[in-house]
Amino acid sequence: MDRPGRILAEGAEARVSEEEFLGVPAVRKVRPEKAYRPGDLDRRLRLERIRTEVRLLREARRAGVATPLVLDVDEDAFSLVLERLPGRPLTEFLGPGAGPLPKQEGLCRQWGALLGRLHASRISHGDLTASNVLWDGERLTLLDLSLGSRDPEVEELGIDLHLVEEDLNTLSAEAPRLLEAFRSGYEATFPGAPESQARAQEIRGRIRYA
Repeated sequence: MDRPGRILAEGAEARVSEEEFLGVPAVRKVRPEKAYRPGDLDRRLRLERIRTEVRLLREARRAGVATPLVLDVDEDAFSLVLERLPGRPLTEFLGPGAGPLPKQEGLCRQWGALLGRLHASRISHGDLTASNVLWDGERLTLLDLSLGSRDPEVEELGIDLHLVEEDLNTLSAEAPRLLEAFRSGYEATFPGAPESQARAQEIRGRIRYA
């Protein structure tokens, strides 16, 4: 019998709780109804995001990108069950007091390589921040691909990179060094890096002068 557990996170779009699913440690992600949206639109958006997340998690995993295993999907309840992985959000390992700077650079290099592999497999993330990356002491795992896309345009790849830069600038005064490490990892695993990096720079310019 499944055993519901404590709530791990509750954001604007989803509630995540731990549970035991068929004897396996798991997390359940539920997309609750949003009363401010028209009913039909709300149901369509929630269903689309669940289907997108499941499809991209599975495709990324098949391409060799570390993601949680999908254990169950209940479209009627707008929920999915994922394996519960060890580790903590990458956010906790970056920034002041989070450890030696060379170690943080190493993590950012791995993060860049992980995103490079995702982009090389023709998938974008759509909401890439350090809080959507899990570190277990050995490897990084990507979480929450519900806003990603298959066969993305270069604009979507550039947005992923722009979001990383914004996140690191918020997290650390050493953001330039961490970004340099991130980019070196990204360039090592994604042949199309120059084009997506150029688009990220263009996006930054648009925002700066908007």
